[in-house]
Amino acid sequence: MFRRSHPLNPAAAVSASAEAYLVLQLGARRCALSCAAVREILPLPRLWRPPGLPRPLAGFLNLSGEAVPVLDLARLFGLSAETADAEAALYRHVILASPGPQGALPGLLVDRVLDLVRVPPAGLRPLAGDASLNGCAVAELPLADGFAHLLAPERILLAQEQARLATLREAAQTRLQEWGEPS
Repeated sequence: MFRRSHPLNPAAAVSASAEAYLVLQLGARRCALSCAAVREILPLPRLWRPPGLPRPLAGFLNLSGEAVPVLDLARLFGLSAETADAEAALYRHVILASPGPQGALPGLLVDRVLDLVRVPPAGLRPLAGDASLNGCAVAELPLADGFAHLLAPERILLAQEQARLATLREAAQTRLQEWGEPS
């Protein structure tokens, strides 16, 4: 379980009013998620990938009998190298987002969780809604050596992609219930 009370970098705590953000590596780019949007961080678990899935869908995670779709964010955003080496894959994580207003969100596969930082709200630089597809990048988060794009998990997929993902998740859930966890 992700613990918000123990930052990976204690020196990053600037004040009680600062918000906590999880800094992620996606290909060569750094992105971030608000810790309020993160339910859990998992080391790369075993995923199953039925044939015919869209490329950005890494597969499904069996989470206590629930088929959770997992999006490969680097691939979805066009940031991944097709030839990822096996050693780098050891550091991949799945981020389970907190449920949004429309229910559970897919798991997010990232290349690496880098750090936990605290930034006061005034330290964020908002981005225009049209600065990213579907407005999924909402701000720039300042870091000691650059910045990270702050992502809004509920905006990562377009409405059509969300509908297609719901259909795929339903089929995976049916398979999981009928056959149990794939071997």
